[in-house]
Amino acid sequence: MDDIPFWKRKTLAEMTTREWESLCDGCGLCCLNKIEEWDSGDIYFTEVRCKLMDGESCRCKSYPNRWDFVPDCVQLTPQNVTEIEWLPPTCGYRLVNEGRDLNWWHPLISGDPETVHAAGISARGRTINEEDIDPEKLEDYVVDWPLKVGDAERDDEDEDDEQSR
Repeated sequence: MDDIPFWKRKTLAEMTTREWESLCDGCGLCCLNKIEEWDSGDIYFTEVRCKLMDGESCRCKSYPNRWDFVPDCVQLTPQNVTEIEWLPPTCGYRLVNEGRDLNWWHPLISGDPETVHAAGISARGRTINEEDIDPEKLEDYVVDWPLKVGDAERDDEDEDDEQSR
């Protein structure tokens, strides 16, 4: 049983804090500012990152104290993962919750926290600090790449599935 990785044998709620935190691949996509249309509920990602997100490492500069600086920072929990519509398609929490496996570039698979960046999945080098823009013009920074990351990999998986039939 120990040969089976914890994310394949445990539910999100059964994971230890350490296991839970390790599901984060460090892509930084969840720390991008988003716009939600009130009438439709549609969510749009922007290239504008939280002021606490380091644009190079894609990690929070003050993770344990983030609510002191960003009171509306959303904490992912096993209970709310299913309710958060804006989790990117490559998110480890989303994948495990959906019963899917982690991608090859996830640090738990690759053993290297840099593979998420090398694979082009992360926000590294693609963002602007929220303190550097006029918040009234956030809609000028809408991008679609956070919802398209991993598309090439999914296309490859679809091709593999077709070839194995």
